[in-house]
Amino acid sequence: MEAYLSKVEHYSKVFNQTSKRYNSISLLRLLSIFFCLFMLFYYIKTNEIGYAITAFLSFAGFLFLMRIHSKLSFKRELTKAILKINEDEISYLKREKLPFENGIEFNDFHHPYAYDLDIFGEHSLFQNLNRTAVFIGKKTLADKLLSLSSNEVILENQEAIKELKIKIDWRQDFEALAIVSTDSKSAYDSLIHWISFKNNSLSKVLISLSFILPALFFGFVIAYFITSKANLLSYVTYIFIFNLIVLGRSLKRIQSEIAKADNIDKTIKHYSLLVQKIELEKFESKKLIALQKQLVSKNASVSSHLKQLSELFSRMDTISNFVTAIVFNGSFLFNLHVLKALLKWKEDYAHELENWINIIGEFEALNSFANLAFNNADFVFPEINSEYKIGFENLGHPLLNPATRVGNDTHFYPESFMILTGSNMSGKSTFLRSLGINMVLGGIGSVVCASKANIHPLPVLVSMRLSDSLADSESYFFAEIKRLKQIMDALEEGPAFVLLDEILRGTNSDDKRNGTIEVVKKVIGKKAIGAIATHDIEVCLTTNDYPETLTNQCFEVEIQNNELHFDYKLRSGICKNKSATFLMQKMGVI
Repeated sequence: MEAYLSKVEHYSKVFNQTSKRYNSISLLRLLSIFFCLFMLFYYIKTNEIGYAITAFLSFAGFLFLMRIHSKLSFKRELTKAILKINEDEISYLKREKLPFENGIEFNDFHHPYAYDLDIFGEHSLFQNLNRTAVFIGKKTLADKLLSLSSNEVILENQEAIKELKIKIDWRQDFEALAIVSTDSKSAYDSLIHWISFKNNSLSKVLISLSFILPALFFGFVIAYFITSKANLLSYVTYIFIFNLIVLGRSLKRIQSEIAKADNIDKTIKHYSLLVQKIELEKFESKKLIALQKQLVSKNASVSSHLKQLSELFSRMDTISNFVTAIVFNGSFLFNLHVLKALLKWKEDYAHELENWINIIGEFEALNSFANLAFNNADFVFPEINSEYKIGFENLGHPLLNPATRVGNDTHFYPESFMILTGSNMSGKSTFLRSLGINMVLGGIGSVVCASKANIHPLPVLVSMRLSDSLADSESYFFAEIKRLKQIMDALEEGPAFVLLDEILRGTNSDDKRNGTIEVVKKVIGKKAIGAIATHDIEVCLTTNDYPETLTNQCFEVEIQNNELHFDYKLRSGICKNKSATFLMQKMGVI
């Protein structure tokens, strides 16, 4: 937190200084334009050239101040964004608020673990991790949390995250640029629509006219000024009108090219700034270098290509300004030339554009994981193996308050499947979620909430929290059976890490017990690794038949001074103490 407090102090000063300069330039800009008008008034009144020169210099000064004002405005925005980034991190670490987007739009109730492990939604893993600001970054982070990477990619991600972890200044500058971009899904979709929209190239006749007609127009204008022959102005007028007719014939083509592209120039401009930030940084990790190398196309930087595209869309916007469109196109078919350049850009680079944007998303996602590692110095990168060994020391849930979080040592070798018992509120479900979330993080390349970890990355399959699907006319029980079927089908494709919490709650006790035992037998028969939580002691006896595969672990509860006491520590064996009767008696239920 010290790093964030120091940055808040520094950037507060920078913001105040920049704001003062910004306000001063705003005042000078206003005074310069008033002075220009004042000098013009006296020039008109006296016809003295000195006033005209002074007015011209004042206007030039106004333009110069406009340029400075624009730069200060952008610097002010960036500084404000960085200041907010650090203030948010302080509030987050103090556990005062969770000011980040929760990614609820990515939630998938049919995914093997997204809903059960609270990957998305309020107070979710995504919301705690998320430090993205552009849509593709948010989407890339969500995709990573929903899938398992190969061991090679995991190790590359670990190396990249380790490097980005210590680049806090670069990460925050990158995030600030992303924040001021005000990017959105609609802007991203507009750009993807433009890429996918294929148009035929312009006809040779139209291209020829776009050069011949403007040449004739300016030729006759110059001839008029040289000869002062009035009839030349008639020719200029005819060509002006003919230019507009030619443009009118091409108007539908222009409109189809820029359809759904409102303000897309600003979005692309900010993409170019983000890409430039990547291009200019020196990286050492294999993955970051590989991503950076992809930002060169046709011997030029991708940021320069994106700036060119942004300028082309910006110029094309003049078609919506009636006066500008008439003057520019009547004179030299301006928008036709822009259309030609836009089509040429699309032909040259459109097939690469989506990949360039995806690289921005990749960096934003990796920055989010790097931020997790920076905020939690006690978290570790797990060792990766291919021997189906999974073990954690001091395993905890990464979203719990570190001041009260209780860690547990656990391993899944030589026994590969755990039967977990314990009374309600003793910590069984939290422990299962801790296992699941840390396996998800480890399968991406992130740090995990443990003091030591060694994992074989596996698909995570979970049945912990299901809800009745009224829209699908499904009961809780049927939804649970479908989830178990989904797990069994997935295990047909290979081993996985399976977590089951009190399954078959929708049937009678005998049916539930027998069904649970059969499920355990089947998942271990399919080489699954993982754990099942249950209240049925008879299920625990299954370990007698499979001593090399199954192990009993438990969470105990103690009654101290007529109060329930939970220590949330994992123990070997079967739970002995019970709390339900005591709690109901204490609360007067029975």
